[in-house]
Amino acid sequence: MDITNSTPTYPTRSLQFLKRVDSPSKGAYVSKTKEPAKVKFKVIIAGAGLGGLATAIALALRGHQVTIFEQAKELGEVGAGIQIPSNSSRLLLKWGLGPHFEGKVVQPEGMSFRRWQSGKRIGYTKLVPDFQEKFNAPYYVIHRAHFHEAMHKRALEVGVEIEVDSKIVDYDFDRPSLTLENGSVHAADLIVAADGVKSLARGIILGDKDQLPRMTGFAAYRATVPVEKMQADPDLAWILENNGLHCWIGDLRHVMSYTIAGGKSFNMVLSHPEKSDPSTWRQETALEDMKQQFQGWDFRLTRVIDMVKSTIKWPLFTGYPLDHWVAPSGKALIIGDAAHAMLPYMSQGAAMAVEDGSALATILSTITSKEDLVPALRIFEHVRRTRTSQMQHASLINGRIWHYADGPEQRARDEGMRPEVEGRQFVESPNQWSDPVTQEWCYGYDADAVVLEAWEEWLRKRDSETIG
Repeated sequence: MDITNSTPTYPTRSLQFLKRVDSPSKGAYVSKTKEPAKVKFKVIIAGAGLGGLATAIALALRGHQVTIFEQAKELGEVGAGIQIPSNSSRLLLKWGLGPHFEGKVVQPEGMSFRRWQSGKRIGYTKLVPDFQEKFNAPYYVIHRAHFHEAMHKRALEVGVEIEVDSKIVDYDFDRPSLTLENGSVHAADLIVAADGVKSLARGIILGDKDQLPRMTGFAAYRATVPVEKMQADPDLAWILENNGLHCWIGDLRHVMSYTIAGGKSFNMVLSHPEKSDPSTWRQETALEDMKQQFQGWDFRLTRVIDMVKSTIKWPLFTGYPLDHWVAPSGKALIIGDAAHAMLPYMSQGAAMAVEDGSALATILSTITSKEDLVPALRIFEHVRRTRTSQMQHASLINGRIWHYADGPEQRARDEGMRPEVEGRQFVESPNQWSDPVTQEWCYGYDADAVVLEAWEEWLRKRDSETIG
């Protein structure tokens, strides 16, 4: 064995420092997969959400011809805030999104977990400068509309064609092609369906093996409050210091909060149990219903909630790990929420779609023949199914960790996070943003490198079998 170049065959982080050699000032994870595609594909993407746009940008930057069909009459994004963790921001900044983020993103100094009743800090993750130094990428928060606008602009800059008011009504994955509501048919070398939790393509690709995302028994109110209103209240101004993320956690409920819109708006996501049918929800009572859910919580939090003028209630879904993502023809696949819907409790839903897009562009741009498209997509599917199913599970686990009622589990959880609050060394934590193993797996993940390694391993096996 060559001990000078061997890759460890055991779990270790002892060689992480080597990833910083090429870029000592910025830390680890410098991508080595920026080369243009060896074979250029004509690609159609269904859906111009964040996942569809991310995939389009990644593919176009490698020289592929990309067209997106979107059923909405005009592009836009509903909702409020969204987190852009380091495993996603690293890719987005590499794609040139930085100028479009200026004045829109907020970079929080840290994330604090707080006791539901008193607001006492019981967990803490330092994000600045730690995440930039460890993972060579910042941790951002942003308004969803600003994020989508930035992606849209960058997609147009790199030559992506976007057709709005183009509802897809059918697919032919053998050709492959799609049919729009107006009767027109559009063909390509590859169709990528990023058409969300209600995906038409998923049902066709999986047939009787399709598993629709299921309701989890939870829902979330999303709301914003103007920062100036909070700054005027001496009991609340501290919440805005250093643009921190604050998450109050309690029995079956939590409130995740942070500033967005360049620091002008305070965003809240208020998760609570909800087993009723969404069709029965009444928007006119949503505001009062939201306040009722958090009665008796930290008076400073409820004071912020009282400032909310309107809210939207969203059901929370999670998907099952699906049997496959790629059509039998090997000429179409699903990605993003269509393939791996998940709870927002790890703040990784959109990040997984960004990783999907980057990994797909990397493997498609590495193959040297169109005949390799099918095996390349199978390798992509295997790598991404593994990653996203693990993230689905991590999100479910976080719901369990955060939502303990007061009692022995809650006390043990809080005690387990105490070292990070007190600045003491620790080797494990119930806080998955801080737990060293989870943190490296989640935020240090290099989607391009992992799929490229899997592809090269497949090529080595194929070549050895050919020679043999």
